[in-house]
Amino acid sequence: MSTALVVTTINAPNPVMRDLLSACQKSGVDFVIVGDRKSPTDFSLPGATYMDIEAQHTAFGAFSQQLPLGHYARKNVGYLHALRDGAKWIVETDDDNFPLGNFLDHPEAGSARVLSAKNDHAWLNVYDYFAPTAPVWPRGLPLDRVLGCDQVDEHQASNAPVLVQGLAQDNPDVDAVFRLTRPLPVRFAEEATAVVLSENVWCPFNSQNTWWQRRLAPLMYLPSYCSFRMTDIWRSFVAQRCLWAQGLQVTFVAPSVRQERNEHDLMRDFADEVPGYLHNDRIRERLSALSLSGDMHTDLLSCYQALVGEGLVDSAEVPLVKSWLDELSRLGL
Repeated sequence: MSTALVVTTINAPNPVMRDLLSACQKSGVDFVIVGDRKSPTDFSLPGATYMDIEAQHTAFGAFSQQLPLGHYARKNVGYLHALRDGAKWIVETDDDNFPLGNFLDHPEAGSARVLSAKNDHAWLNVYDYFAPTAPVWPRGLPLDRVLGCDQVDEHQASNAPVLVQGLAQDNPDVDAVFRLTRPLPVRFAEEATAVVLSENVWCPFNSQNTWWQRRLAPLMYLPSYCSFRMTDIWRSFVAQRCLWAQGLQVTFVAPSVRQERNEHDLMRDFADEVPGYLHNDRIRERLSALSLSGDMHTDLLSCYQALVGEGLVDSAEVPLVKSWLDELSRLGL
């Protein structure tokens, strides 16, 4: 089954990218690397497909030229490249996540812990279900839920995953509040059972270790006109809402990467995360109130139009979403 790995970077090939390439070559997975304006002009990693800005414009002109430069959302072009080449699954990570031995193990059907909301909705800290070595919460979880999330019911069921978030060992995806106030590393149980979130059970997921089935291509879209630290988090809320309209769910699984985080200015990260601290529950409320059709193209656009209407995302996002959907339509998706 055809699989492609997508990464974006502004760095020269580093040990992580070389390890990712080795893992891809062993597993027969295509490796697509998306550059940006700060990327080295002489970037070379034989065996991987590297797309500089010119190559991106050539491949997906209208959409690529609309995407802002210097933004993580240029990763969208890598998704399109993988989809155009026929990938049935797309897995994504970042250039500071070392692959573990199970990184490219294909998502398979199996038993999972299925969590359902006791009331009309629930915020969930999914990290709690993977035996963390210290209290920890995922980036994007509302801060007023950190000390206590909503109650859920649990049962075991067979699960055929379509969208899978893998955790990261040692330096998991946490917010700046955690990083400024809590010690790392934090580790998770490597043999923990998968967790599935039923409709109206909300938990953010990121773009650091995520598998997408081809049929979910519209939902991979990373927004450009919001905070850099929220682009993948707000995408995750939109994706969950659209999945539920299809009768589908997101699955969380035990770690398959180990992060050695690139250098960050934590106070800058904190400032970039403030829109999420203030508005993530409001986004949940707004998305929950939408009447979706079950058509992913229409539903994706409706979600971003709603976020624009709330003043949370700039109006420039809407034509970019439409351009993304046009590219997918040209690919028969």
